[in-house]
This record gives sequence, C-alpha cells and structure tokens, in this order.
Amino acid sequence: MQYTNLGHTDIKTSTLVLGTWVIGGSDWGGSDESESIEAIHASIDQGINFIDTAPIYGTGESERVVGKAIAGKRDQLVIASKVGLRWDHEEGEFNFEAEDGTKIYKNLKADSIRHEVEQSLKRLGTDYIDLLQTHWPDATTGIDETMETLLALKKEGKVRAIGACNLTTDLLQQYLDAGPLDTIQEKYSMVDRELEADLFPMANAQGMSILAYSPLGMGLLTGKVGPERKFGADDIRSWSPRFTVECRQQVAALLEQFEPIRAKYEVSLAQLVIAWTVHQPVISHVLCGARNLKQAEENAIGGNLEISTEDVSAMTAILEAANLQLPHPFKGD
Repeated sequence: MQYTNLGHTDIKTSTLVLGTWVIGGSDWGGSDESESIEAIHASIDQGINFIDTAPIYGTGESERVVGKAIAGKRDQLVIASKVGLRWDHEEGEFNFEAEDGTKIYKNLKADSIRHEVEQSLKRLGTDYIDLLQTHWPDATTGIDETMETLLALKKEGKVRAIGACNLTTDLLQQYLDAGPLDTIQEKYSMVDRELEADLFPMANAQGMSILAYSPLGMGLLTGKVGPERKFGADDIRSWSPRFTVECRQQVAALLEQFEPIRAKYEVSLAQLVIAWTVHQPVISHVLCGARNLKQAEENAIGGNLEISTEDVSAMTAILEAANLQLPHPFKGD
C-alpha cells in the first residue's frame, strides 16, 4: 500500500481510502452490520489506514458502525468525517426530501457545525476527527463563518485537518481567502474528468490533497452493472439518470475495450479501473466503498496494482476516443 501526507499536515495516510457511504445502507438497498465491520477490518488488514464517513450516511448509521469497528484501533487510523447536511433540523438551504418525508438541509452555520461534530465524536467513539470536511456548499452561510468555526475546532484539538467537498473554483478561492484548506474531495472517475481542467490544478498549486470519490461510478465501471441489472426501490441507482439502460450499454461497450489490458494483469475490471484512477497524477487519494470482506480485499488489490505508463496511456486514449457524455448521477443534466 502506498502512503502520503495529508495536505499540509504530517498525517500519513494510505492513498486508497475506505469510503463508507454504502455502510450507511439507506441509499444502497440496506447493509449488514457484521459484514460492514468485516469490510472495515479487512481494509485495515490490507494496509488501508484512512476511512471516510459522514453523518448523513444512513443518518448516523455509517459513523456508528465505523466507531464500533475501530474500537481499540483508533490510534492506528485516520478518520475523516463531514458536516453540513442536516436531517434533524430545518435550517439553512433546503437540499432534498427523502422518501420518508424527511427534509435534508445544507447547513454550515457555526452552531450547526459544532453540534454535528459533537454528535459525530459520540458515534465514532473518539475525541477527535483527523479530517473534517464540509460536505456540500451552503448558500445561506458565509464561508468566513464556516471557516472560522472549522479553524477554531482545529485549535481546540477536536479536528486535525480541514477539507471541503463538492466545490467550484470560485468557492475554493473563497475558502482559501478565509483560511487554509488541507484537502478537497470531489467526484472523479473515468467518466467524470471535467475537474482536471481547472479545480484540480488550482488545488494542486496550493499543495492540497485531492480525494476522488466514486472512482467506480457507483458501480457503473465495475463490469458488474450491465444493461439487464435491476435495482430495488431503496437503491439510489433505481432513479439515477446515469443508470438508464442506454447509459449502461455505452459503458459496457467502453469497458469491453479494456479487456486485453485486464487480461494482461489478470485482475477484474473494477481492479483495473481503480488502478487507473490511482495512477492519475491530478489526485492523491482514491475512495472505494466496500460492503463486505470480499469487496474490501478486491479493492486493495486494485489500489496496489502497478500498471505500466503505456497501459495507463492506452486506457486514457480509449476513454478520450469514446468521449462518453453521461448525465450527472443525481441531477439529470
């Protein structure tokens, strides 16, 4: 496993990160606690010391399960969580309404951040969070107020590093004007590369770590989500505009072109895609979710796989020639 410092800190982290959205269960057709804990332990056994979670994942469930799994191992690990999405308080910028009628609000106000951090610390069973990130921008709160609170939490020792997710270049500049950021976390995969043009170079120039989430496109790039796949009503992909039969046919045709390279390394398509992502110089960390031990071990193989510069370039050339124009997974644009 490769390791690197997190942003401007001396926190040593694995380049492969265990993402725990799926462990929350609510958007992915449910989850099994014992299998989730096995996945976390298997990831740690494979050398992954960096775990990313968030309060909104299963409305606290992901953090609770992570906390249970890391008991007795906390000092060996780097735990990242987030603030800014509230399901328990209707204040801030309305985001969406869940199927059960719960209203989700973006809220990065000072008192809300502090409340979320205290709740996260309890669920995680720890007294500090290594990396605290704003989950989504909140148009009702000034970034100065948000950053002042994050910096205060860092000074108090409850947070070791500060990051922000889902930014534009304008928002990143506003954050930097208010104080230093160690990381950004953004959606990035073979079919989500638009941020290579502006946001990533801007962050790189500031010495920030760039965390890529959804490198497998929520399963679309694994080779296991073909046009015939059916999703349950409680699976976010059942309504995502990116998971139409037509989109899945396009991706299946793309992945077929990687077959000679996949066969050369004797790995799965998912492992090859993870390896390609890890080898991209614009990012420093790759988040991969796992709902069980087997997936965790498979992800680690992909994260550790060394592929030649020529094969990375060949895969990139295939991507650029395909020029897939897939809709956003959530917005339909």
